Amino acid sequence: MKKILFLLFCAHQIAVSQTLVSDNRKGSFPLVDQNAATIYCDENDYTVVNIATKLLAEDIQRITDKLPSVIHTLTESGEYLVIVGTIGKSALINQLIESGKIDTANLTGQWEAHAIQVVDQPFRKVKKALAIVGSDRRGTAYGVFELTEKIGVSPWYWWADIPVKKSAQLFIKDGAYYYGSPSVKYRGIFINDEDWGLKPWASKTFDPETGDIGPKTYAKVCELLLRLKANYMWPAMHECTAAFNQIPENKLVADSFAIVMGSAHCEPLLFNNATEWDTETMGEWNYQTNKESIYKVLDKRVAENGKFENLYTIAMRGIHDRAMLGSNNMLDKVRLMEKVVDDQRDILVKHIDSNIEEIPQIFIPYKEVLEIYENGVDLPDDITLVWPDDNYGYIKRLSNMEEQKRSGRAGIYYHISYLGVPHEYLWLCTTPPALIYEEMKKAYDTGADRVWVANVGDIKPGEYCTEFFLDLAWNIDMVDYTITNLHLSQWLKDAFGPEYLDELIEIMQTYYRLAFIRKPEYMGWGYIYDYNWHLSKKNTDTEFSFIHYREAEKRIAEYNRISTRVQEIYNELTPELKPAFYQLVYYPVMASALINKTKLFGQENRWYAKQGRAKAAELARLAKICHDSLYTITKTYNQLLEGKWKGMMTVEQGRSAVYHHLPELDTIRLKKGATPAVYVEGSGNKTGINNYNMLPCFDAYYPQSHYIDLYNRGDQPFEWKATADKEWIQLAISDGTVTDEQRIWISVNWDLAPEYTNLTGTVSIQAGGKEMNILVSAFNPEKPERDDLKGLFVEHNGYIIVDPVNFHRKQEDNLVWFAAIPNLGIDGTSMVSVPPTASPYELFDPDQPCLEYDFYTHQTGQFEILTLTLPTFPTNKHTNTRYGVSVDDENLKYGEAGTSEEWKGKWAENVLRNASVNRTVHMIDQPGKHTLKFWVVDPGVVVQKIMIDFGGLKTSYTGPAETRIE
Repeated sequence: MKKILFLLFCAHQIAVSQTLVSDNRKGSFPLVDQNAATIYCDENDYTVVNIATKLLAEDIQRITDKLPSVIHTLTESGEYLVIVGTIGKSALINQLIESGKIDTANLTGQWEAHAIQVVDQPFRKVKKALAIVGSDRRGTAYGVFELTEKIGVSPWYWWADIPVKKSAQLFIKDGAYYYGSPSVKYRGIFINDEDWGLKPWASKTFDPETGDIGPKTYAKVCELLLRLKANYMWPAMHECTAAFNQIPENKLVADSFAIVMGSAHCEPLLFNNATEWDTETMGEWNYQTNKESIYKVLDKRVAENGKFENLYTIAMRGIHDRAMLGSNNMLDKVRLMEKVVDDQRDILVKHIDSNIEEIPQIFIPYKEVLEIYENGVDLPDDITLVWPDDNYGYIKRLSNMEEQKRSGRAGIYYHISYLGVPHEYLWLCTTPPALIYEEMKKAYDTGADRVWVANVGDIKPGEYCTEFFLDLAWNIDMVDYTITNLHLSQWLKDAFGPEYLDELIEIMQTYYRLAFIRKPEYMGWGYIYDYNWHLSKKNTDTEFSFIHYREAEKRIAEYNRISTRVQEIYNELTPELKPAFYQLVYYPVMASALINKTKLFGQENRWYAKQGRAKAAELARLAKICHDSLYTITKTYNQLLEGKWKGMMTVEQGRSAVYHHLPELDTIRLKKGATPAVYVEGSGNKTGINNYNMLPCFDAYYPQSHYIDLYNRGDQPFEWKATADKEWIQLAISDGTVTDEQRIWISVNWDLAPEYTNLTGTVSIQAGGKEMNILVSAFNPEKPERDDLKGLFVEHNGYIIVDPVNFHRKQEDNLVWFAAIPNLGIDGTSMVSVPPTASPYELFDPDQPCLEYDFYTHQTGQFEILTLTLPTFPTNKHTNTRYGVSVDDENLKYGEAGTSEEWKGKWAENVLRNASVNRTVHMIDQPGKHTLKFWVVDPGVVVQKIMIDFGGLKTSYTGPAETRIE
């Protein structure tokens, strides 16, 4: 019932957004009919309201080609009037309230609430009015952009060139539409690592007069934030960019758009120490030894900016992203931090006419500051604790029960882009929306409802994830674990219409899934940084296997499939849709595909070269084509719309941009004449190990095919013929001519195969005067029948693979239950125990929540269970990420989902693969049916995949597919 009610709520939210707009005049307000309605805004209203009103008129013109008049006195009004105003600041809105024409009881005193209401006969000579009313200055602006988005102007109309939906007429349905306060009070972005995108684009293309990220650029950013119902920004702060406050107009622009300004974790009181602090003239950035100089610049900054609406970052870190200088003694660090906080609060009170408890402040325990905080910093209760993630999407810490009582509440600093160790991901935005929801819902439920800020890099190409993050901050209940895809679906439909919607949803979900397994930036594999920023190159091969489970081949095929279809869709689109599609779908998908294929073709080339295969040269050519194509599509991106985005997109971003280089490619010298050879699926390179070829065992429970690659080491083609010595062995083809290679698929005709557990046979290939024999084995026991095993996870070649969502039974209690998470996980789905805020199960109770999976094995003895979970952190220091695994009635074997500490070796491995792999050892004494149980110990653990290894599991990156008999 709970799920049904939630789905009804989500459907209602969508319905409300649709019912605002009508397709006919009857029972509606004619925003644009023969003429556009006049728009009124009180000149005495807030600046942002007047800006939003002007943008409303421009948006209407974008849609209808008719520009409404904007007036400031009622005498200029026509019969139909749009009234934009804030309660207490707009003369006409105040009159409508006093006359009872509009009801603002649900708005008055609320934070950023707004309403849109059609009013009949509001004034003499005015037949109808459309009132857009805000409880405060941003509330009014949000009301305007609520309307413009519904009539067809995307928040990304400029930043991503999503076309407006043209219409000759616009009608707004009669009625009153109320939009309450947001879930999170301060919602914003951090523009960061702008060196490779936003800075070169702004300084050379968009605003060459300023030659920097200046007021013209920030005006566009601020407008975007308002359209996304955001209200907060940390500005760009790298050394390559002028500090935000070094250009005086910047803060005036932000204030005119009512954007609350803040600063990053290392920038106390709006001061950018990376560019504004001069060590030569000001001394060392060390509060212990140089307090007077630091205090002076902070005092000056608040004196200059204190009259604006700011959210002040307090405390201290080193220059840019370094640790705070001072004593190495932890107690000294704690005391120094407390002194810093006290002094900065004195500065705030000195220049701002408010009680210190009313001045919004945040404390961000980022990196080393978390350890200092947890060693006993006495932090005033009104300061908001802003918990950071580990830079890779996993929140390190959340408020415990005591911290949840703080008047300042808590917030989150989250990354969808990052420059740092062990590897940056600045180029493409690939964080799955389902992961963002999983982490942010957990945070919200522990009191993080005061501040949410996302590190969005250059803004582009993180458009969708930025909007999803901010939409969650506005309404945390807009989705749940199971239906995050509804948001993506609506977003794609709004941008590109319904024609390709189903395909685009699947393409983008595949894009996120493949990148979740391994981000495009990480495909260089060996190119990572250690914690001292030393570049290490371990190897040039990926861990995706060409030998086992066709893993690398399947990855290439998946990228080929979605990139091919994206190209086809792009070619079919109308010209006005192509620029937005290129930026939001085409480039991310194609670029991901090309970098993956560059690296994987290179790996396959080197492997083929070791075998002397003639096709090695073709793979080298394909790798080069993909590499060059990546730079070609990037150049095209920068040339879109006559160069509007020139300089915005760069392939090689970050300090380890070497990962994009063309991989090492091997060349071979072919032998003279025809030189046939075979490679058998799963065999690897066997030189010096054995001299026979054997296919993986065929299994009657999992009918499938395996292959033999017949290849040439010479420069002349050869003819070949293949035969099998058993009638149950089937060859897809039995003869042909090979120039470089030909794949021969082998399968089993189970109707002809004897019922026996160890069938063997041979495929003989005659080629170029040479005979090559391949051993074929098959497993076809008399019992049990395949139908008897339907629905079970059944052993296959010495392993069993379980998709956790396909449980046979679940056991829940009143405190903890299970939820499936689509579109998150190695194989596309995961299971989570919710709520993650529930208390741990400290003592084992057979009635505590668990998932049960029935499996069937032919083995006995010792075996391992590999449990793959999300590498999440404990919600706080009083909890953990434990879970339990048992088989049948054995005692629990405990595992941990993640690492409790950042910067450890296991953590680095986990975040790069988005999985924590734990092994537990078990024993069974008889073959047959058994039950695996996954137990909740610490709620909130997300399990992605379970692999049971009886000795047959081969080396690969993601493991085999599920072995469940349908």
